[in-house]
Amino acid sequence: MSDEKRLDTVRLQKTAMAFWESAALMSGVELGLFTAISNGAGNDAEIGDAVDITALNAERLVTVCMALDLISIVDGRYQNAPDVERFLVEGKPGYAGPWMLFTKPRWNKFGDLTGYLRNKDEAVLGQYDGLTVEAARKMHKATSSIGMGAGRRFIRHVDLSKRTKILDLGGGSGAYSINAAKEHSHIKAVVFDLPPVAVVAREYIAEHDVGDQVEAIGGDFTKDDFPTDCDVVIMASNLPLYSRPIISQVIKSAFDALLPGGEMHLIGETLDDDRSGPINPALWGMAEAMNGSTGLAHTEADCIGYFEQAGFSDIGVHEFVAGTLSRITGTKTA
Repeated sequence: MSDEKRLDTVRLQKTAMAFWESAALMSGVELGLFTAISNGAGNDAEIGDAVDITALNAERLVTVCMALDLISIVDGRYQNAPDVERFLVEGKPGYAGPWMLFTKPRWNKFGDLTGYLRNKDEAVLGQYDGLTVEAARKMHKATSSIGMGAGRRFIRHVDLSKRTKILDLGGGSGAYSINAAKEHSHIKAVVFDLPPVAVVAREYIAEHDVGDQVEAIGGDFTKDDFPTDCDVVIMASNLPLYSRPIISQVIKSAFDALLPGGEMHLIGETLDDDRSGPINPALWGMAEAMNGSTGLAHTEADCIGYFEQAGFSDIGVHEFVAGTLSRITGTKTA
């Protein structure tokens, strides 16, 4: 028997059909399939009644979801996988259904990815050029739940007990600042994002009743002056939206705005240094071709270089969400 590894003859086909799997997951969320199962619908007929589809279509969808390990059968009844039960059941604290559907508006654009890759017109802000308050509100309705989870993770990972003021660059709904304020009554924070986003951030700040600690200021951090008197800078989940020169410039501006002894945390979708993965950061970088921006996926080594060029010391890379997000840190030496 040959020791040569057998050629995988279906790998390419599986990748080509991966959008079928995405469609099944998204339909499950839209129909409320996983919520129905959590609420007791345990067979095809019960699911069909609960989500208003035929038992045949319930069987078709559930069969795919079982093949994707989203659903299993326990004692003859359908049951959600643990992560599905946590994140895809409406009414539960961790519900992230809107986040699962966040990329669906790009569905047709991905069908014309070749055309977007041939486009040679690029802008700094890409899809955010001309952003309206209503569009920002819709976007953050989808992203705020996952953002709040990331914000809670951040304050578990980072000791802010001796810090006084956070500058939250591109902070969106303000999730990191809101969580920091809730955990530390002494801390102040400034969410610095595009003017329409700042309007939406103020709504979330008011909803969480932290307006005495957190404010939102409208501005473009790629060109406008930063708020000062901060000893922490956070830039989260904006990394693939911008080019290498722009990220380098933003980190230098953050260094200049920080008080001596302050620290920066860049939380982003980073590639391995050889750019062979992970796939998630690579996909976010590629998606910027459709957004018409200058953005791309950055490696961890790229980010370390930006911090070094800005003048930071004690630079480190920390896993934030395995396979998805890294947290790169640096200190402005006093």
